[in-house]
Amino acid sequence: MTVRVIAIDGPAASGKSSTAGQVAERLGWAHLDSGALYRALTLAALDNLGEGGRRKGEEWPAQQVVDLAGRLPVRLVLAGNSFRPEVAGADVEQAIRGERVTRFVSVVAAMPEVRTWVNTQQRRAVGGMEVGGGVVVDGRDIGTIVFPEAPLKVFLTATPHERARRRLFQRGQAVDVELVRRESQALEARDAADSNRRVAPLKPAQDAVLLDTTALTLEEQVTRVVELARARFPG
Repeated sequence: MTVRVIAIDGPAASGKSSTAGQVAERLGWAHLDSGALYRALTLAALDNLGEGGRRKGEEWPAQQVVDLAGRLPVRLVLAGNSFRPEVAGADVEQAIRGERVTRFVSVVAAMPEVRTWVNTQQRRAVGGMEVGGGVVVDGRDIGTIVFPEAPLKVFLTATPHERARRRLFQRGQAVDVELVRRESQALEARDAADSNRRVAPLKPAQDAVLLDTTALTLEEQVTRVVELARARFPG
């Protein structure tokens, strides 16, 4: 049976992973966070390719990163209803969420060879699923590049200010005006970099449903996507 795919894309801190995870849970489907694989690769590069590459990535040749991924290996493993990232057989789900990885994941994700490798791994992971349900995949180019044939594509948006506020809250930091301003500026810079990169720029697929979550709670946005899914996949 062909695995059904829901593609959820959007800019940084738009709530993609949280939404996708809860949508998958509500539907009884699997969840794949594509960002986790990029982060796992970044962690592997930081730990194995030398501290010099931590500055801007100049000392991390793309093919060296891809070769490292195959050698360790870096991979996705389906555990229950969620794909988790592993590096050399170790679960790195917690390690990849730290600021150390966050600072440099854009460098690794911008490498065309890395993106090709990650896309192949995602398609292979989904294609190898033995379940008859489906999978909710979130990222920045899922609906445009990785699974352009997905029957349901959703592109989440929210204002930089709201995304900054949410990110600070999730980190447990005080949500004051100055911190929100600085985080908002950082997110806008990330948006510009992701939207203008030469390979797989951040943009909604032509047939994506645009969902502005600025004024929505997480529960409300999950409910909206679940409604779309049940309409698109009846029964």
